[in-house]
Amino acid sequence: MPIYEYRCTACRRKVTVLTLRASEAVTPVCEHCGSTRLDRLMSRFAMPRSDDARLDDLTDPSALGGLDENDPKSMARWMRKMGQELGEDAGADFDEMVDELEAGETGDDSGGETGGEDDV
Repeated sequence: MPIYEYRCTACRRKVTVLTLRASEAVTPVCEHCGSTRLDRLMSRFAMPRSDDARLDDLTDPSALGGLDENDPKSMARWMRKMGQELGEDAGADFDEMVDELEAGETGDDSGGETGGEDDV
């Protein structure tokens, strides 16, 4: 099913139109203002990749060059990339944790205590 993107000349917002067939004649209408004066945009396209190809990309050592395991923001970027490559929704808890890492928060509510065996 082709998806076409347009820019409305009246309100300048982007409009996406999904058609059932490429041969189907479509008269796009802006969903924001109702105008029919739309300019067609060049759209990105996706190519399906196998699970093996995605996992190979994740394990490629050159992709880990900028990863610093001691930097929460660097780890958050890598975790987001891993989630996107796997194409799975890890849930709101995962997203919240990555957001906290990007903000520089550690997620440790104990005030710096680690709860190790020296803490009594």
